[in-house]
Amino acid sequence: MRTCLVVDDSSVVRKVARRIFEVLDFDAREAQGAHEALGQCQEAMPDAILVDGHLSAMSTTEFLSTLRMMTDGNKPVVLFCTSENDNGEIARALTAGADDYVLKPFDRESIRSKLAAAGMKL
Repeated sequence: MRTCLVVDDSSVVRKVARRIFEVLDFDAREAQGAHEALGQCQEAMPDAILVDGHLSAMSTTEFLSTLRMMTDGNKPVVLFCTSENDNGEIARALTAGADDYVLKPFDRESIRSKLAAAGMKL
């Protein structure tokens, strides 16, 4: 089964995203912040990661750069999740290693289409 990691400070967003990924047949895990997420990635690199645009303790771009430097760090399809349609912020995330982005509020179809566009078979 494919795996996914949802990284967001909000427990509500994590719960909603987790359910969406589970409907898409992923084994979904959650992380409240970047450090917890990187620790989980060191243990077992997921197939997909949904990461919030505003993490505490570490910027999302720093998280993405660190992730991509890890062993198997290029494996996951990473979706940058933001509530702001800020082209500069999105460009920085894509440059740092995100494969694509989704805007909040997101739904199953937006997640599915972005994962498929990034080359993930669903």
